[in-house]
Amino acid sequence: MQHTAQKINSAIKQAKHILIVSHKNPDGDTLSSACALMQYLRTIEIAHTAFCATPINPLMRFLPHIEYFVTDHALFNRMQFDTIVVLDSGDLAYAGVAHLIAALPYEPTIINIDHHFTNTHYGHHNLVIPDAASTTEVLYRFFKANQITLDMHIATCLMTGLITDTDHFSNPATSASALQTGADLLRSGANLNLIRGWTLRNHSIKSLKLWGRVFSRLTKNQKHEIAYTVITTEDQKEFGITDKDIEGIANFLNKIGEAKIALLLKEQENGTIKGSFRTTADDTDVAALAKSLGGGGHKKAAGFTISGSLKETASGWRIV
Repeated sequence: MQHTAQKINSAIKQAKHILIVSHKNPDGDTLSSACALMQYLRTIEIAHTAFCATPINPLMRFLPHIEYFVTDHALFNRMQFDTIVVLDSGDLAYAGVAHLIAALPYEPTIINIDHHFTNTHYGHHNLVIPDAASTTEVLYRFFKANQITLDMHIATCLMTGLITDTDHFSNPATSASALQTGADLLRSGANLNLIRGWTLRNHSIKSLKLWGRVFSRLTKNQKHEIAYTVITTEDQKEFGITDKDIEGIANFLNKIGEAKIALLLKEQENGTIKGSFRTTADDTDVAALAKSLGGGGHKKAAGFTISGSLKETASGWRIV
């Protein structure tokens, strides 16, 4: 890890203009990783631009530099980047930039920083650490390996990714390393109260009413020990909610003690269904399940997307 981290830092320092990519439908980990990297690049005066293929989660607007994110795909035609750093993405398709990079008339250096064990190691440089609780923990190790000082802004960003990916240090991703990293980030000035204020007290009444409907549909498949529920596009229209209002449902389902696996199926406008697996069982690997459906993730938290729609029948919900 040390050698790879140092090679990546050398490539960063030699770059003329870096594009930082957070994955589409961004969560706290990918965005806070990007903001931490932006803070570092500012201190060493390396030109950079941050990109996300879809709109930025407004619940993360407390992060430093997040206002500089660009979501316009035409950016790839307007500007040239000799180095692209992709954060928290198992592959370029998940990041939402595979087709954009493939269309470039030049070949940039790709740096891949991630913690998903299903990562395909698609970069020229790959810093992938599956035992890290978050990509921000991987970045923390990168900074330490290169003896880079963590200021309060970097510390707050890195702590945000740890907190959001471990569900406030409560899910199976919480490890001794994650707790030790969190303690060091606090010593470095991470603003825990700020993070908690934006990531805990963030639900509207209408979103919680939707949660109630989703919970009322909970069903258990006895044979496979899966508890599942669904969200339809009609639900989203009726309650006037967005993806940010749905965040957290899958993690909450992980609290169910009567099933090995929790599954949330969310119908999307483009004719697809997004599935989110969660488990706390030691003998269960939901990443393998997700991978069989074209997705990926971690052993205890994974996801996939398939074509189809959700339909309620006399025997329960079906994918059609």
